[in-house]
Amino acid sequence: MSTYKMVCPHCSSRMRIRTSEGRHIFLRVAYLQCTTEACGWSVRAEFEMTHELSPSGMPNPDVHLPGVNQELRQAALTTEKITAESARA
Repeated sequence: MSTYKMVCPHCSSRMRIRTSEGRHIFLRVAYLQCTTEACGWSVRAEFEMTHELSPSGMPNPDVHLPGVNQELRQAALTTEKITAESARA
């Protein structure tokens, strides 16, 4: 299992999610803070589900997201491949 890692754009340290709240089934608002005390940068972020890459094996009839076009699907597969190669390195 992987976890989503955010990096502070000021000091390149990891960011920590201080709190988050669900706004919608597809949207979560999070408040992040840099883990470097001297930096201390904090920010509000939104995590949104926008497109379905593959269908669920247990579909919920209330869930409706647009499917992806071939270009977006290829970009997602390329990103997965790069991430997997970086993890092995």
